[in-house]
Amino acid sequence: MTKVISLVNQKGGVGKTTTSINLSASLGKLGKKTLLIDLDPQGNTSTGLGINKGDITGSVYDCLNGSSNAKKALIKTRFSNLYVLPATINLAGIDIELMEKSHEDANFKMNEQLKNVIAPIKEKFDYIIIDCPPSLGLLTTNALVASDSVIIPVQCEFFALEGITQLLNTIIMTQTRLNPGLQIEGVLLTLLDSRTNLGLEVVEEVRRFFKDKVFNTIIPRLIRLVEAPSHGEPINEYDPTSRAAEAYSNLAREVIERDESN
Repeated sequence: MTKVISLVNQKGGVGKTTTSINLSASLGKLGKKTLLIDLDPQGNTSTGLGINKGDITGSVYDCLNGSSNAKKALIKTRFSNLYVLPATINLAGIDIELMEKSHEDANFKMNEQLKNVIAPIKEKFDYIIIDCPPSLGLLTTNALVASDSVIIPVQCEFFALEGITQLLNTIIMTQTRLNPGLQIEGVLLTLLDSRTNLGLEVVEEVRRFFKDKVFNTIIPRLIRLVEAPSHGEPINEYDPTSRAAEAYSNLAREVIERDESN
């Protein structure tokens, strides 16, 4: 059965796109057929997997506005079991287009369009990972409605929990009104510099706040992890023996184990 997981945090710079890329690649490496949906107009997820924007003939924007479909827009990457539904800058205007359609057609449900896009191809994959934009707007709402669960990346830095209440309220609102089955898959600690006391204090604070929802895996702050997207590769290809590659492999195993225990 397919599991759809959104990576959500309205704060930028928390390792959301890095985690989307590397969790998806690690799931693929473990034999899970995985689709990564780039829902950020910046398209960094697509670029980070070596996809040339000029080669994209169909994107998630085209699927959401009805001019294409996911089957046509899918790109099979050169990485094991990993497919991408790419994004282009056009996606920045989709909110207005969807709102206009909802005003024209009372039956049009603008929050369910991504769910409708995924539906025809959903069962072809073990996992569908959605990289959300750094906001809590219509695109993120579409992702939450389409998802079974949410991973919240939290950086191990000062003000780590700032804005988390707003994010949790958005998730609760989605559960109440739009997707009662939505769960919090887990909270992922990212960008840990273990040389600093602050980083370790944040780990303790987040674990006190979220308790058993926090993944055991912590993603370290490493230069090689930052370099990998510029080479169009996930870390398990760019530097397979690095601590970061090991961390994301461990995270993928945790995700699989949590699913199998439910």
